[in-house]
Amino acid sequence: MKRTATAHWSGTLKDGKGSLTSPSGILNKTAYSFKTRFEEGVSGTNPEELLAAAHAGCFTMAVSSILTKKGLNPTTLDTEASVSMEGPSITGVHLSISGQVPGLTAEEFKAVAQEAEKNCLISKILSIPVSSEAHFNA
Repeated sequence: MKRTATAHWSGTLKDGKGSLTSPSGILNKTAYSFKTRFEEGVSGTNPEELLAAAHAGCFTMAVSSILTKKGLNPTTLDTEASVSMEGPSITGVHLSISGQVPGLTAEEFKAVAQEAEKNCLISKILSIPVSSEAHFNA
């Protein structure tokens, strides 16, 4: 299995513009630029936002997988991934998950989140610190 996406760019780094497209159509000439990457309030996406979305999705699915293997069915799982940058470097990702899982305690949910933090596919490929926190909704 392979997953692909394409990027198109025209112009200089600071004044140029680009677009991102994926075969699924979810990204369809989605705008990105220096401004969408480094300035607030500019419409479009950026690589760090896409990394955050990918990591949030992967981590949440990893939590669901672990719970499923334990015979548990989560009512809800919601994750926010925050990608931190210092200058031109990504310095870390923090994952914050909230969930409702019948038959599970808050401590067990935290342990599941910690296991998923280490073992989700996106976490495994990153060479930056990844941390997480779990908020259990009884």
